[in-house]
Amino acid sequence: MDNRHRYRRQELAFRTQYAELKERVLAAGPLLPGTAGTLTRRTGTGHAYWYRVYYPVPGQQSESLVCKDGDHTALEAMRDRIAFSKWTSKQVSALRKLGFQVADKTVARVLVELHNRDMFEAGLTLGGTLAYMALLNELGAVAARTQDVDRARKRQLKLGAPQSFLSTMEATELPFVEVPGMGAGAPSTSVKLRGVQGLRVDLLAPGEPVGKLIGAPEIEWRAQAIPHYDYLLDAPEPAAMLAGGHCVPVRLPQPARFVWHKLYSSSQRHGFREKADKDLRQAFLLALVLADQDPDSLLDAFSEADERMTAVIRRTLAKHRDTDFGNQALADIFRQCTS
Repeated sequence: MDNRHRYRRQELAFRTQYAELKERVLAAGPLLPGTAGTLTRRTGTGHAYWYRVYYPVPGQQSESLVCKDGDHTALEAMRDRIAFSKWTSKQVSALRKLGFQVADKTVARVLVELHNRDMFEAGLTLGGTLAYMALLNELGAVAARTQDVDRARKRQLKLGAPQSFLSTMEATELPFVEVPGMGAGAPSTSVKLRGVQGLRVDLLAPGEPVGKLIGAPEIEWRAQAIPHYDYLLDAPEPAAMLAGGHCVPVRLPQPARFVWHKLYSSSQRHGFREKADKDLRQAFLLALVLADQDPDSLLDAFSEADERMTAVIRRTLAKHRDTDFGNQALADIFRQCTS
């Protein structure tokens, strides 16, 4: 079997440790951005106030007002939140050493801001390689990490109040800039940090042809059309993403649908061989995990896909019919889907 198509199952104790962290975070409400920080009492204005001093992003110190001196309820509440943040950071660090997938601090800052603004609760779904990393954690599988970021939008977000996508990115205190759109005068669908390796955030939505601009007026932004993305985003599941020192509640595609959409997408990457190979690696490895844990989910998800999509997937699988995945259950599933 190709080493790229290998994974190992996390021990039960480690899976339980991850599940406990996720359970506590899902019930925690808004998360403190950046490092946990410390509490500082200042009296320079003639009145005493408590502030939280922390690093919202690496190398940049900031502070936020907590309460007036004497407001013991607010002060104790912040002490509890700081203590929880420190506990979470230790748990994430331990899980990283055990082989769990952990995104970097920059990704964490963006995800925390989206979570605190209830954008995942409103329907925003994590996609791309971040979703792949989070799904591996959810399934208790250990594999090599890759890097990418996307975000997905199935329909107009049901936000309590309109929130600008760009202002949300700016609130992270990271220096995001708009990425020029394709073609002269075309509006942007992405923001990015400077540098070749700078984090890029894209908003994606179902539509054709690929790359077509789709308006998202409820967040004052535009999305890139991705064929059959409605299939991927149907019935997303609540989950979590480990990033920096955070465990952030997010929504993820169903893992079986993620497999089939990645196999479909790999054949649509015309002129982008590396991205196509990445899609295949992610699809095949997650398919291996599901073949061991929940093989029926793969067959069910395939039967629910559009015929235009499954026709492309069948051709893709036919090209890899000689690949040895070392898993008879997966071989049987692929054979059923191509027959």
